Amino acid sequence: MYIELDAVFGNEGAGKSFDYMFTLEDEMIVSPVHVSGRVFNKTGIVYLEASAEYELSAVCARCNAPIRKQVSVPLAHCLIAHAENDEDDYYIVVENMRLDLDSLAAEDIYLAMPSRFLCKESCKGLCSICGADLNLTTCSCASPTDPRWDVLKQLF
Repeated sequence: MYIELDAVFGNEGAGKSFDYMFTLEDEMIVSPVHVSGRVFNKTGIVYLEASAEYELSAVCARCNAPIRKQVSVPLAHCLIAHAENDEDDYYIVVENMRLDLDSLAAEDIYLAMPSRFLCKESCKGLCSICGADLNLTTCSCASPTDPRWDVLKQLF
């Protein structure tokens, strides 16, 4: 979705609200992304405040259990019409007074996504020997020992 920002940049106190859905082609994002928020001009500076909500499907990095949860990502940016310095990442430069909100929301979603997913913080994972889910059962497997230390065991 493109938002025309001519009226917002030109008038202090002006703003535009938006509420729409779009689809991201990603196997982990299983629902359309719902984006709602507003763009407003406050004292000559244009701000974007919104949130992107979607349903995530992944597997736990420790126990391989399926995970499905609702995720909400805040979108907060300061928008400018042109920049003298291209190296400043604090501002979003709006070309031709049109903001591509889909690509901006997708970028924020991917940046907020963790590198690995856990079903719960206290997940114990799988036994490295028998493969039992340690969240559900206890296993009687002995931890493997390094055979290089066997000579020292004979001394005791």
